[in-house]
Amino acid sequence: ADDCVEVAVALLCVQRMEGMLSSFQSDLSSISSEIQTLQQQSVSMNLRLKNRQAVRSQLSQLVDELVVPSTMISPVTEQEFLEQLHELNSKINYAKELSFKETLACSDIQDIVDRLKIKAVSKIREFILQKIYSFRKPMTNYQIPQNTLLKYRFFYQFLLANERTVAKEVRDEYVDTMSKIYFSYFKSYSGRLLKVQYEDVADKDDLMGVEDTAKKDILQTAGFFSKPSLKSRNTIFTVGQRGAVLSPAELEGPILIPHTAQRGDSRYPYETLFRSQHYALLDNGCREFLFLSDFFMVAGNSALDLFNSIMGKTLSMFLKNLSTYLSDCYDSIAVFLCIHIILRFRAITVKRNIPALDKYWEAVLELLWPRFELILEMNIQSIRNTDPQKLGVLDTRPHYITRRYAEFSSAVVSINQTFPNERTHTLLGQLQVEVENFVLKMAAEFPSRRDQLIFLINNYDMMLGVLMERAADDSKEVEGFQQLLLARTQEFIEEILSPPFGGMIAFVKESEALIEKGQLDKLRNDEARITQLVRGFSSTWKQSVEALSQDVMRSFTNFKNGTSIIQGALTQLIQYYHGFHKVLSQPTFRSLAVRSELINLHHLMVEVKKHKPNF
Repeated sequence: ADDCVEVAVALLCVQRMEGMLSSFQSDLSSISSEIQTLQQQSVSMNLRLKNRQAVRSQLSQLVDELVVPSTMISPVTEQEFLEQLHELNSKINYAKELSFKETLACSDIQDIVDRLKIKAVSKIREFILQKIYSFRKPMTNYQIPQNTLLKYRFFYQFLLANERTVAKEVRDEYVDTMSKIYFSYFKSYSGRLLKVQYEDVADKDDLMGVEDTAKKDILQTAGFFSKPSLKSRNTIFTVGQRGAVLSPAELEGPILIPHTAQRGDSRYPYETLFRSQHYALLDNGCREFLFLSDFFMVAGNSALDLFNSIMGKTLSMFLKNLSTYLSDCYDSIAVFLCIHIILRFRAITVKRNIPALDKYWEAVLELLWPRFELILEMNIQSIRNTDPQKLGVLDTRPHYITRRYAEFSSAVVSINQTFPNERTHTLLGQLQVEVENFVLKMAAEFPSRRDQLIFLINNYDMMLGVLMERAADDSKEVEGFQQLLLARTQEFIEEILSPPFGGMIAFVKESEALIEKGQLDKLRNDEARITQLVRGFSSTWKQSVEALSQDVMRSFTNFKNGTSIIQGALTQLIQYYHGFHKVLSQPTFRSLAVRSELINLHHLMVEVKKHKPNF
């Protein structure tokens, strides 16, 4: 019975424990479920928070962009206006973007934005047009309002984005205004420049081959222009100081002020006026192109078209005026200098990366080059047609026609070195050929070969001297005349040595030829001739050399050249006498008693040096 009671108690305890455990298990299950629910609620709340933050961000931006303050547009001259305009432009663009998404809020503010846009466009239009109209006032420096407009370049950008009609109106008004301003300015300036041009200019009779008597008031016997008033005249065949217009300092120097020049009674050659006019064009053209590209936001062909719509009328006027001038221009130096002014200005615009004037430069060169070539061909023809018999009294001094050629050729060659042109080289080559032929024709008029050679040497020497002052030593012209001068000088030396020493020279040449052939014995019986030659030379050579020296110095206008010829003649004489010594030392003549009367070669050289002129 006791055992049964214990078992019953144990079962009861087990049942209670099972109940407690079941209850605890049930509680744990409930807690787990609640934790899971809490986790789900947390995830849901986080998601809602993120969604609300995202919506708030977008709505915040939307509200900020769509809210338009009533005081948004202030007066255009105030700094705030530019900032407000940027803000308005941003709102307009945002509204356009949202309108594609059919955002309902857009319709609420569209009317306000449109009214503000109209108000801003109106203020901008009025402001820009006022600035453009201010260009028209007399004596206005239009660069100042241009610089002001550049500070407000966003104004035009705003018009272009929001009201293209007004943008076109503004641009058209600017184009029309500036086109008239440039045309008026350059027309007036060009006209006033012509009033300070030299009055005396070359005409169709001022050609190289024209004799002096054809134009006494311009060309004088010396070869050119010798009137006292020439200091205010154009020169024709010489560049003189005119070439300075191509120097960097003058090329990009200040432009001429015509009324100042008139007050000072100053006069200028055409190329100086041309340089001033085109430097003003270069300066204004580059600045205008940069302004157009910046303010109107154009580039490439659009920028070029806009530039041409402003400057086209002015450039056409320039080309017409130049064409008119060239039709009656015979000043080849002026035309050639103008060509090189344009070549240098074109290089400047390339360096500045401004293509606006490229076509204009080409058009100018297409006018200048043919005229220069025509004038050069007229000069070539004038020399070709020259009749030596109509050129007055014969004179062995340098001829004025060759001096004209030398001055002109040296000028063109020196100018052409910077921008070489093959056509120019060809024409100069033709001119040189005609001048060489002319010199030969003139020389043929002299009855004696000696006078012919003096004339040729004087002219070749003069032309070479003038050319070497400006042209490079290796130029074709310099090399050509050096060869001609050397050949004629050698011939002249033989010519002047012949009268006093011809017998000895002929004997030396004859003997040397026979020595080469091994036939010197043919002269074995010429003892009397040899004796006469030895004694004749010994007794007369000093007087002959003195007379020769004086004759040469009288014959040549260039003292240095005359001295060189004397030295060459004396050197040649010593060589011939040295050859005479060698011939008489041959076995055939070694036994001749007269050999003892030969002058010692070293002694002769010492004596000859005494006769060399010093300078």
